[in-house]
Amino acid sequence: MLDLSSTLSRRPEVRGRAPWPDHEYVRGWGVFGLPFDSGHVLALRVFPEGSFAPYRTLWHRDPGGRWSIHVDGERLDTACPRYYGAACDHTGSARIGLTWTGPVSLRVTMDTPAVDWTLTARVTRPLSLLNRVSAVLPPATWRPRPLVGARELAARALGLGRLRMSGVMPSGHSGTLMPQQMYFIDEAHATFDGVDLGHPVRLRENPRIGDVPLPARGVLAVGQAVWRIQDRAEYERMRSLTARPS
Repeated sequence: MLDLSSTLSRRPEVRGRAPWPDHEYVRGWGVFGLPFDSGHVLALRVFPEGSFAPYRTLWHRDPGGRWSIHVDGERLDTACPRYYGAACDHTGSARIGLTWTGPVSLRVTMDTPAVDWTLTARVTRPLSLLNRVSAVLPPATWRPRPLVGARELAARALGLGRLRMSGVMPSGHSGTLMPQQMYFIDEAHATFDGVDLGHPVRLRENPRIGDVPLPARGVLAVGQAVWRIQDRAEYERMRSLTARPS
């Protein structure tokens, strides 16, 4: 029986180094993207491990295409806005709560703007097979472009649309997203600042933040992401600023 609550709620906060030289990284889980029939899109990132400090973020795109990223963490510039903020109309701090209400059911809340979002994940037989294979493949298999392309084709076959797992972020960082397990989200309900977002939907075109496509249907993903360090001195300075006393 699938039990995401047990495996995802107990992840320790760890500060480490990326699996590849000259890269910064995060490791954790989240809702890769969830489009609604109202035109809104939500996403969630929960990264207890990374190069800097742990954080959670909630992303929102309104029907007009305007993105916002809300950060529950020490700094905006070492969380998701570091890579995607240039494509947003707003980035800011917020308190984000996570409550598992069942083995595969999650409630996400945020204080400002007010968000109340519930979702339930599920796995299909093809997705389960893909997850088992992905779990044993080493990070090095994400470096050759043909192997990344094969994963993108598999994602398209699963109905996720034309995803790109590697490319250039709105910030200019070259990055690679490396999901190891994925689970569909077909059942969800959310309100954002008092607005009911409607029902989950599968889109014909992938929603985009900048030039980066998100899934065309709701997906919860577990894995990691890496970005090539742009400025070594800035990277080391951020490492120093986010270091915790030993």
